[in-house]
Amino acid sequence: MTIDLTQFHQTFFEESLEALSDMEAELLRIDGHMSGRRVSDEFKADNESLNIIFRAVHSIKGGSSTFGFEIVANFSHVLENLLDDIREHRCKTTRNLISTLLHSCDCLRTLVQNSQNGINTLPADIDKFQVNLENLQETGCEVTPDRRRKTRGIDKNNIGNWDILFTPNKNMLSTGNDPVRIIRALKNLGNIKSQLDINSLPSWNKINPEYIYLSWNIDLLGPVEKSLIENVFSWVADDCVLDIKRNNSVHNPSASRPEHAIDSGTGTNAPAPGVSGNGLEVQSIRVSTPKVDALVDLVGELVITQTMLSQFSEEITSESIEKLQLGLGLLERNTRELQESVMRIRMLPVGFALNKLPRIVRDVSTKLGKKVKLDISGEGTELDKSVIESIGDALMHIVRNSVDHGLESPAERINAGKPETGAIHVQASQKGGSVVITIEDDGNGLNRNLILNKAIEKGLVRDDADLTDEQIDNLIFIPGFSTASQVTGVSGRGVGMDVVRTRISELGGHVEVTNNPGSGTKLTLRLPLTLAIMDGLCVKVGSQVYIIPLLSVIESLSVPEHEISRPAGGSELVPFHSEYLPFLKLYKLFNLSSAIKTTTDGIIIIVESENKKIGLLVDEIVGQQQVVVKSLETHYKRVEGVATATILGDGEVALILDISTLTNLVSHKHYQDHMLKAAS
Repeated sequence: MTIDLTQFHQTFFEESLEALSDMEAELLRIDGHMSGRRVSDEFKADNESLNIIFRAVHSIKGGSSTFGFEIVANFSHVLENLLDDIREHRCKTTRNLISTLLHSCDCLRTLVQNSQNGINTLPADIDKFQVNLENLQETGCEVTPDRRRKTRGIDKNNIGNWDILFTPNKNMLSTGNDPVRIIRALKNLGNIKSQLDINSLPSWNKINPEYIYLSWNIDLLGPVEKSLIENVFSWVADDCVLDIKRNNSVHNPSASRPEHAIDSGTGTNAPAPGVSGNGLEVQSIRVSTPKVDALVDLVGELVITQTMLSQFSEEITSESIEKLQLGLGLLERNTRELQESVMRIRMLPVGFALNKLPRIVRDVSTKLGKKVKLDISGEGTELDKSVIESIGDALMHIVRNSVDHGLESPAERINAGKPETGAIHVQASQKGGSVVITIEDDGNGLNRNLILNKAIEKGLVRDDADLTDEQIDNLIFIPGFSTASQVTGVSGRGVGMDVVRTRISELGGHVEVTNNPGSGTKLTLRLPLTLAIMDGLCVKVGSQVYIIPLLSVIESLSVPEHEISRPAGGSELVPFHSEYLPFLKLYKLFNLSSAIKTTTDGIIIIVESENKKIGLLVDEIVGQQQVVVKSLETHYKRVEGVATATILGDGEVALILDISTLTNLVSHKHYQDHMLKAAS
C-alpha cells in the first residue's frame, strides 16, 4: 500500500512560498549591502545568506520532484545549479546577478502557484527565462576565463549510462515519501527502464501494508552527470540504500520493457487538495503551539465549569444559589478568555503584509534612478489574517507613490540640502482596539498648487472652489486623479490612492494624510484588529437597535432644533465645533415611524469615513459593547446603509451600519429622493 501523497500537497505549497519569501528577503539584504556600487561591481556575499537561498531552492526542488510537479522541479534544478556556482565563487555576485535571481524567485513563485491551481503548463516567458539561466551558467556568469568552469561536463568519468539499485527502507512511506515518485523524477534526466525486485516480499499473512518490501534495478540511458542522479534521490537519502554504477554497455532505448517494469509517467494533472476545481485556494493558517495549548487549557476549564453547573439541573435551592452564581461567573470568564484565544489564532504579524515592500522599493527606485532606504519597524504587531490579506495592495500603492512622487532624484535632493538617499519609514503599532500603520517619507511633500490645478483641469473641482489645505491634500484620493505628466510603468493612470482609501474604508478603517511641503508626507492607516469581532456603539432608533462601528465614532451631541441650519435647496446642517455638518435622520432612512423626530429630543452621533464627517440622529445611546459580525447577504440580501448584522445578548438581531455608504448618501441625489418619498 502506498500513502496518498496528495494530502501533503497543501503543506508543500505553503512551505515553498514561505521559502521563496525568505529567499527574496536574503537577496534584498545582499542587494542592500551593495548599495552605491555599480551594477557590474563584484560583492562577496556572506556564506550564511547564500546557504539560506540555496536551501530554499533545494527544498522546493526536492519536494516538487517527490510530488510530481516536474515543471517546478526542472526550473528549481537549473536555478540550484546557478546558485551552486555562486556559492563556490565560480560566479561573481553583482547587482545584475541579484536582479536575475530576484526575477528567478518571481518565476518560481508563479510556477508553484500554478501547480497549486492545477495548471501544469510552462508559461512561454518563464520557459525563455529558464533557457537564459542555463546559458548564464554555461558562460560562467560574468567572470574572467580563468575562473570559469572548465566544461559544463566537469568530469567525463562521471558522465554516461547508469545502473541504479534503489532499495527503500521498509518504513519510507511513514515519512511521506513515495519511491515511485522518485523513479518518475528520473525521467527528466533521460530514458529509464526499471526492473522490480520482489524477492524480499514475505508471505501474505506476514505483510504489513505500511511497509515497503520492494527494490528497483533501474537503467538510466543517456549522457547524465552522476551528481544529477544523486540530487534526485537527495530527498530520500536517509531512507534508502542507493548504489549508482556506470554502465558502459550500449542500450537500445526502444527495447521492450522487462516484466514488472514501472510506468515512468508524470502522474495526474488534477488540482492538489486545498484547491477547488475552479482554481480557488482553500484558505489555511498556521497556528503556533502555545496558542493551541492555551485553547486546549480553556476548553478544559469550560468542561469543569459545565460539570459544576450540571449539578443544578435537577433542583435549585436557596443554599445552592451562591454556588450557581459562582459557576455562572466562571462560565462568563472562561467564555471571554476562549473568545480572545480563538481570535488570537487568526492574528498574524503585520510583517506578512510589509515584507513585500523592500522589493517594491528596490524595483521602482532602480527604474527611476533614485536612491532609497526603507526602514520598517513594528513588524511583530499582530493583525487579523483577513485584514492583512486585504491591505497588501494599499501598502504597495502608497510606497510606490512615495518613491515616484514623494522622493526627489539624488541631484534634486543634494540641491535642496538633503542626503542623496531618500528615506521611507514604515511603522506599525497597536493603539487600543486598532492597529496604526504610518508610511512617512522625507521627500518634497505634496505640491498643493499642482494638485489643485490638476483637479480643476480634470473637472474634479470648480474653478472658484475655496479649499482648505487639508481638503487639497485629500484630493489625491479622488478616483482618476494623478499629477503625473505622462503615463509610465510606475504611475500616471490615476489609480492607486483611491484604491487605498476604498480598501481601508471597506475594512472599517481610516486614512489620513499629513503634508509637510519640502519635508515630506505621512499617511496614517488606522485599521481594526479583527473583522470577526468589533467594538460597537449600540444606539436605539424607535424600537430598533443599531450598531455603529466605534472606530467611526467621533463624538455625540445634543443639539436644540433652533441651532440646525437649513440652507435653501440643501441638506440640514448641524453645528460641530467650527463647522457645519450634514446629518441623516435614521428613522426616515429606515422608515421607522415610532422614533424621535427632532434633534432637541434625540442625540446626534458624529461619525467619519473617507475623511467625510456627518451626523446621525438617533433616539438614545444604549451602550458600548463587542459584537460578533454576521454576514447579512448570506442569509438575506444587501441592504443599503447596512454593512452586516449581529446577534445581541437577548437573541435579537441588530444591524451594523455601513458608515461609508451613509456618508456618501448625504450628498447623493438618491438620498434626497429617498427623503422626499419617505416624507410623502
